[in-house]
Amino acid sequence: MPENPPNLSPPNPDPTTGPDAMLRLAMGKLIFLSRWLQAPLYLGLILAQGIYVYHFMVELWHLFEKAGHISEADIMLTVLGLIDVVMIANLLIMVIVGGYETFVSRLNLQNHPDQPEWLSHVNAGVLKVKLATALIGISSIHLLKTFINASNVPSNTIGWQVAIHLTFVASALALAITDKISTSTAKSGH
Repeated sequence: MPENPPNLSPPNPDPTTGPDAMLRLAMGKLIFLSRWLQAPLYLGLILAQGIYVYHFMVELWHLFEKAGHISEADIMLTVLGLIDVVMIANLLIMVIVGGYETFVSRLNLQNHPDQPEWLSHVNAGVLKVKLATALIGISSIHLLKTFINASNVPSNTIGWQVAIHLTFVASALALAITDKISTSTAKSGH
């Protein structure tokens, strides 16, 4: 019976030993802690959302003030503007909550009655698709406002808005397909 040849490859070094073990450990901890640099960004988005709430309330107040003196088209345009603000606020919530949960730290909301349904299965891919879908919704509202007011909007502006909207739709579709492929590949173990 032939003897097995000796293994000539050097043994895998133990990362916890050796002259640079402390440096590697410190570098790893620093890199891991760097995720907290994003926390002020999320706090800034929370402040921006406060500005949107203020803007919404001002626009709603103006709508009530003018309620008896404006046309139905103007009411519709104002309401679409309010819906636009709400959709942007929803987008901000998805970025703030989903981004913080995905990239900074767990929120530990298990069994909390107000936990959003989507948060239980959020990851970077799901978050991208949700954000792209929200952008399509916002773009749709802008496009609808443009179509309602089409007589006052240059035709090339309408064309650009439609092109941008279709770009958002194509991008969201590409993201969804990519996420589906990567999810099915991960499940199959490849």
